[in-house]
Amino acid sequence: MNQKQLYITMFLLMVLWLVLQRNAWQNPKKETVFSEPKPATAYFDPAGKSLKSNSGKTYPVGLALGGGGIKCLCHAGILKAMEEDSIKPDIISGVSAGAVVAALYADGYSPDSIVSLFDKTNYADLFYLEIPKGGLFSLTGFKKFLNKILHAKTFEELKIPLRIVATDLDNGRSVVFDKGSLIDALMASCSVPVLFGPYNINDVNYVDGGLLQNLPASVLRSDCKYLIGASLGPMDTEPYEESISNIALRSYKFIFRSNANYDRGLCDKLIEPKGIAKYNGMDIGHIQEIYDLGYCEAKKALQNYPHQKR
Repeated sequence: MNQKQLYITMFLLMVLWLVLQRNAWQNPKKETVFSEPKPATAYFDPAGKSLKSNSGKTYPVGLALGGGGIKCLCHAGILKAMEEDSIKPDIISGVSAGAVVAALYADGYSPDSIVSLFDKTNYADLFYLEIPKGGLFSLTGFKKFLNKILHAKTFEELKIPLRIVATDLDNGRSVVFDKGSLIDALMASCSVPVLFGPYNINDVNYVDGGLLQNLPASVLRSDCKYLIGASLGPMDTEPYEESISNIALRSYKFIFRSNANYDRGLCDKLIEPKGIAKYNGMDIGHIQEIYDLGYCEAKKALQNYPHQKR
């Protein structure tokens, strides 16, 4: 096992342990997927206030983008297909790398330019090893990268309203950022535990939003007339090698799929490319393939899109 595989395995096992510990604290009954939306009272803004329901349906079309590392460039392909079908989201939510794609699009980047940005990036400059301090890698380079490419530095400057989900590590809950520093919210949502240290905002430690909610549909549902969800966690039933790293990775995928089940049921249209399961979150050598996959799947999924609902 090389060093990269060792780090991945350590991370996946830690995430699995955290989720199992969380499940042990809660009622062990199975959770079902509800077909009708319910108020997202379990989610909070960073100030600690519960999200309020808006029965007026302020936004005609909402788009929720799930997490998944480099696989989230699949979302750029989905956005490209939506544009060609004249479907423009009036509000977007995102988690982890999905939040980065959402922020770039809300900032005015085209889907093609988003892919170009990451296709030309030297990832060794973004994430590098450091002396362990809550994480194995530093996100300093990634923060500099975001500051360089994002025109908007705050949510208020974006062209499309955006909500970013992160996990409050101190209080064990999901939180939603929709105002103030855009960079800080993205850093908080992308701080994958163990790989990276928690990101501190106002003396609160935040980690990857996907740890508790990998498809942020519930944070938009009550405000949108029609909600499109883009999930990168389809069930993987392909044969697999029974190695430590593969079993850990497979378990990790199941965890993130499971915590997205409720939100998947809230979407009017769910786009979940089956072919995405063969890629992993660090497959930087397949960026164009991942983008094309998102585009093709969205073109098929949106064939019967009800334009009259706008």
